[in-house]
Amino acid sequence: MATLGSLARLIRSKNAGPFVLTFDIMFEDEATYTHVKSSDVLNARIIAELYNVAVKDVLFFYCDHALAIKTSIPRPVTQGDIGDSDGHGGQQYPPLLSLEIPD
Repeated sequence: MATLGSLARLIRSKNAGPFVLTFDIMFEDEATYTHVKSSDVLNARIIAELYNVAVKDVLFFYCDHALAIKTSIPRPVTQGDIGDSDGHGGQQYPPLLSLEIPD
């Protein structure tokens, strides 16, 4: 098995406003993107589990033309509130890196 972190060209997280985090997972080539997509390991249910949110609150999109997967979730803490340790949302992607994708 390979990890998503070893297969993707870029995995990043960022704010999509003060109440939403968004994640971009981008691939170098169509074959790798198609392999990850068809494995169905990465989906709204997995995102909900990894980030402890309800599945109904996960937005999940395959962007075939960009060889990318995009997903968004509610921020656990509103941007700038007390307890917000990542104001820009840029440090929220690591749980995705070790997600195992079957060969």
